[in-house]
Amino acid sequence: MFLRIQKEDVIEGLQKAASIIPAKTGAAYLRSIWLKAENGSLSVLATDSNIEFRGSYAAEIEQPGLAGVQGRAFVDLLRKLPGGQITLKLDGESGNLLIEQGRRKYKLPVNDPVWFQNFSEFPADGSVMWSGDYLQELIDRIAFCISDEDAVEAIACLSLKPGAQNAIEACGLNGHQFAMLRFTHDELMAMLPPEGILIQKKYLGELKKWLGTDEVELNISEKRLHFRTGDGKETFSLPLSYYQYPDYMNFLAKLSADSVSRLELPRKDAMDALDRLLIFNTDSNRCTYFDLDGNGGAGEVMLSAQGQDVGSATETLEATYSGDIKKIAFPTRNLIEIMGHYRSERLGLTLTGSEGPCGLSGSDDSEYTVIIMPMKIVEETYYSEEEV
Repeated sequence: MFLRIQKEDVIEGLQKAASIIPAKTGAAYLRSIWLKAENGSLSVLATDSNIEFRGSYAAEIEQPGLAGVQGRAFVDLLRKLPGGQITLKLDGESGNLLIEQGRRKYKLPVNDPVWFQNFSEFPADGSVMWSGDYLQELIDRIAFCISDEDAVEAIACLSLKPGAQNAIEACGLNGHQFAMLRFTHDELMAMLPPEGILIQKKYLGELKKWLGTDEVELNISEKRLHFRTGDGKETFSLPLSYYQYPDYMNFLAKLSADSVSRLELPRKDAMDALDRLLIFNTDSNRCTYFDLDGNGGAGEVMLSAQGQDVGSATETLEATYSGDIKKIAFPTRNLIEIMGHYRSERLGLTLTGSEGPCGLSGSDDSEYTVIIMPMKIVEETYYSEEEV
């Protein structure tokens, strides 16, 4: 292998490859970045045995070939070199990759090419285009509700499933929170199987980092989800999961019952108040109490928090309320995070019970719903020492 390439043409792809491979653990071939020179381009390939990345970048190829190098070291070196042309040459006698730029010369050991395993090819037939920035937004608005525990199988996954009214439902669930974003994409809708597809949360972060704002090409094979940039230079694929996703329509239906209570409040003011009340939360009392008894008719709701070691606080918010629930408590930090994913100036909270699912909605987020479970209210009595 012998080639010349401009650093500016390849460094971004190398950094994407390096972010995928394990830093220190795992087999040596998984910590490798593979360089394949052929047909006027340098292909950069990396995998962690699940995610696969391939980028192809224009280069002057003097001699085709394949070399696997210690990925992080190679990328760190090229990142620290100044811009301009870099020469890469595989020395068959020493078994090293020679890297030159002007009067700078470096040697890196290479791996046995028998370790190289062919990567999945992008299945071009039947592929569809999708907005990269919308897919990033979708991941951001759903992933925080997905469980981090792989052992819980389906609820550690993002679900994409055909839904009612020709809409796709993107869902995340972790046992105490649920998020759903509904959107329309006719071509993707036709591609999805009736049961939908599941993508493990641990892959979503790398996918989001790889995505740009431009459109990407997407396709689904039997076992993998494939992406390719619009110019065809980079591909990214990840494995699909085949667990049974829970039926979330049961608790969504509760939000439409006639017996629900409804609270509406200003989103930004509520987030600011909750952020202050968070100071008064402790490990044993992580919630904010919403006192709804008689205040809704007066156009306000009282929020409070208390902790044995930090004191107590109350704030009053402008709000409208109708219903029978007198008091309800939510985990403060979780509620702040949820509200931060909405755009609407005012949020509606649909309360199904003091310990039942609560759904959040907003007029500017008509296809986005997050459900949070309230915390059980336990009255606490604090004791102080008195002289006898």
